[in-house]
Amino acid sequence: MIRIRGVALITALLLTTLAGSVAAGLAWDNALDVRRTMVMLHRDQAIQVAVGSEGWVRTILRDDALQTQTDHLDEVWATDIPALPIDSENVQGQIYGKLEDLQGRFNVNNLIDADGQVNQAYFEQFQRLLAALGLDPAVADATADWLDPDQEETIPNGAEDPMYTGFVPAYRTADRPISNITELAAVNGMDRISFEILLPHVTALPGQTAINVNTASLQVLQSLGPNIDLSTAEGLIDVREGGGFADISGTFAPLVAPDLAQAGFSETSEFFQLKAIVQIDTVRVSLFTVFQRVSGSGEVTPILRSLGTI
Repeated sequence: MIRIRGVALITALLLTTLAGSVAAGLAWDNALDVRRTMVMLHRDQAIQVAVGSEGWVRTILRDDALQTQTDHLDEVWATDIPALPIDSENVQGQIYGKLEDLQGRFNVNNLIDADGQVNQAYFEQFQRLLAALGLDPAVADATADWLDPDQEETIPNGAEDPMYTGFVPAYRTADRPISNITELAAVNGMDRISFEILLPHVTALPGQTAINVNTASLQVLQSLGPNIDLSTAEGLIDVREGGGFADISGTFAPLVAPDLAQAGFSETSEFFQLKAIVQIDTVRVSLFTVFQRVSGSGEVTPILRSLGTI
């Protein structure tokens, strides 16, 4: 009888332990499901807040176009967006970010003209930009081959499909203009460090665009002409402070090659990029939106939107 009672007691203890283990597992799974649901909800809310900020940016750019004839770094749009609270009945968080003039950068799509041929003036400008950044100018050859429609390698440092199909994993050239500058990371000779150095100074915009010298970086200003060395570029940065260049034609005519002087630089911009970062609870969302502003009317339209990456 004692033995039977002992077995019954042990059985009861095992059942209690098993039931407790199952209950704990169910509680844990339920907590994970709730947490997962809340994260998804917060992510959707963060995306909506980020997209909503586009309307505010469009208003700023439209008003700027109607009020001023030039674009420079002392205007309202060039000010970083401070951390603004998101405080509603269901959502608490913050949003911050910045708006950048993409025409203050070199447009890699300028390398190829409308006929699919390499534009020599912009090709040489890209080489100068690479050199100013301490990078290998030979990357310009491979970049031009990535964009042009043929499979003929540029001499001496070009790269077409025979090069890339030998990589692991294998891939092919675009053979067309690119829509996202991150694609440049796939070009032969472009390692990660080089790409990170180059990224703040280049962009990928539709068609051929001019450099806005009022917003261009030091190295982009250097790239405008072979006669613009580091000290000259630093002097140009000083001259444009307080509202941009007063006379860009007179300032750059002696410094820039005639091919670039005609359409290679300007003092206004059509393309801007918003980087909006939204933080809700532990969820963080980054939205990158490219806007095109029509000259004259000031109408602003989002043309490219991406989450988490440029």
